[in-house]
Amino acid sequence: MAALQRLRIVTRTSALAMWQATFVQAKLLQHYPQMEVDIIGVKTAGDISQEQNIPINKMGGKAVFVKELEQALLANEADIAVHSLKDVPSEFPEGLGLTAICQRASPFDAWICRTGHSLETIPRGAVVGTSSLRRLVQLKQLRNDLSYQPIRGNVDTRVRKCFDGEFDAIVLAEAGLTRLNLQKHILQVFTADQLLPAVGQGALAIECRLDDEQTRSLLTVLDDAPTRQCIEAERAMNAALGGNCQVPVAGFAQIINNVLVMQGRVGHPERNHLLEAQAEGLPEQASHIGELVAQDLIEQGARKMIEDLIGCG
Repeated sequence: MAALQRLRIVTRTSALAMWQATFVQAKLLQHYPQMEVDIIGVKTAGDISQEQNIPINKMGGKAVFVKELEQALLANEADIAVHSLKDVPSEFPEGLGLTAICQRASPFDAWICRTGHSLETIPRGAVVGTSSLRRLVQLKQLRNDLSYQPIRGNVDTRVRKCFDGEFDAIVLAEAGLTRLNLQKHILQVFTADQLLPAVGQGALAIECRLDDEQTRSLLTVLDDAPTRQCIEAERAMNAALGGNCQVPVAGFAQIINNVLVMQGRVGHPERNHLLEAQAEGLPEQASHIGELVAQDLIEQGARKMIEDLIGCG
């Protein structure tokens, strides 16, 4: 097989997405210095919905962040797509799949407050911005006396809105803030016990055509096995619970002393009710462990809760 001379990366055009694509580009050039690696920026329906303040669940869920990138792959206009893994739906178009998952950065959520308060000390009634149902249901368990309001826009836009006074505080992924050199604004990083992360949070996913064996072979140098095992558990849980809908589901796996420990939560923002489950086992059983967590949550009523809230059965 002849050496690949050029690789085309397609990505969203937000500052964070471009950082991620540039990161993957640099990693590839470290391993293949003679190869030309180009970045192609595409504005997705999800980006447009943020600009127009349209809720993601009204646009069709998180798939709106990847659809145009996948179309570019299928049309052979690009070779790989780089995603925030938490934006990647459970199912893929025919012919596409995840080829590599890079080593995970922080999976945790971070707190930014323009007045310097923590979640514990911020006054009653303070306005906290979050667009995530997952964060909302868990934050309400910690402070149900705050005013939680939706916030849209890219990471840097949300931070600006907070310091412009539209919100007293906001909650964002620590990894995104760090990647954009905005970590100086972080006042608090939540533990998994406080705020269980989103499935795949902190990890970068690389998608390509499954029949492109040459590109798939090249990407093996970027795949991190422990991260992949944790992500497999998380995504298996998410798929068993309902997959692609924009639902208040949290899932986080970590490997501790060669044991994969998987936690899952499903909540209802209006009922202030949170279901929790956990399972563990060998990392090689990742998908099964994730399914066990999902089954536990379903037995507690998770599927009915999701259907009631979102209407996706």
